[in-house]
Amino acid sequence: MSGPLYVPVLPAKQHACQAYRQLIPSVQAAVVPLWNLPPRAGAHPDALAVGVRKDLWRVRKAHRRHPAWVDCPFADEAQQSALAEALSADAEETGRSAPAGALFTDADVSALRPVTGPDRSEAHQAAMLEHARSTGSGLGIRVIMPGHWDDVPLHAVRDLIARVDPAVEADLLLDLGAVLADRTDTAKEARRALDALLPLFSWRTAAVLGGAFPDVTARLLERGSAVVPRSDWRVWTEVRCSRREFDSILEYGDYGTDSTRGIARPPSTGKGGGPPWNALRYTTDESYVLVKAPTRGPGRAAAVRAAARDVLALPDFRGPAASRAETWLRDCVHGHGPEGTGNVGDWLRVGHVQHMTHVVRSLRT
Repeated sequence: MSGPLYVPVLPAKQHACQAYRQLIPSVQAAVVPLWNLPPRAGAHPDALAVGVRKDLWRVRKAHRRHPAWVDCPFADEAQQSALAEALSADAEETGRSAPAGALFTDADVSALRPVTGPDRSEAHQAAMLEHARSTGSGLGIRVIMPGHWDDVPLHAVRDLIARVDPAVEADLLLDLGAVLADRTDTAKEARRALDALLPLFSWRTAAVLGGAFPDVTARLLERGSAVVPRSDWRVWTEVRCSRREFDSILEYGDYGTDSTRGIARPPSTGKGGGPPWNALRYTTDESYVLVKAPTRGPGRAAAVRAAARDVLALPDFRGPAASRAETWLRDCVHGHGPEGTGNVGDWLRVGHVQHMTHVVRSLRT
């Protein structure tokens, strides 16, 4: 398989899986997500196993034949073990003939590539290495670098890579964490990391991941909207311009229209709560735009339509034909009553669809 064009880090939650499914085929073909399972700390072992299998099922349903990586970087050791067991069980099931009435057939089920890293336990590393060896689906090595390259234990990376089966195709996932405007040296540190990591292995691909979408807070939206620079995209352009030898395998990745903290939140209980507002999200060439929208209360529908109208009024709005997201925003503006104004999950889904579509088209041009 040729390498991906774009690697978004996405939560294995309903809104993100729906967003991936709603990408048009030409865009979807260029996207290979790194799915992050939400943390389930403190759950009973049986409930934990069920929750992890549910997360994996949701991702598999979205992907069918398309590949993806799957990881649980926020998990405790119990959840990491549950993921390893679930992946092994799925591999065994897909190796047999699918029973009559099964949701997926052997041809439909995508290869979910396991992910490990130098910061994971030895047991987790061993389980993921063995899964990659036994299935032949490949392996992701996620090196998390939220600060400076000197803070990453290179010896631990070398030790992990040395244990990878020579027959396994491995991908480097250099995760820069939150790449906000105050991290002015991120591009330089990313170049240092790549200079050290890329020669260590014959990588299938190497993705540079970073999150620049801000946490949606009351302070950020106190004026009703906010415009935040796409610092992750700036870092990528600086890194890409400086690379030569490994250009053919280097790929761009981000956290979509979610923050690095937001993607780490536990799954919702569905019992309400949370602030009475959230935001519609839109991506331009240079910025992330957020427009505050109420989640409940009198006049909610009219206020959401007004927020969508503000998005449509942006000079960089790409028009209703750009993707299903822009079509949804257009229909929201011109609708009547509460129907068609959505909820937080819908707004997140729409944000991801327009963002992933725009990133793919930007990378192609």
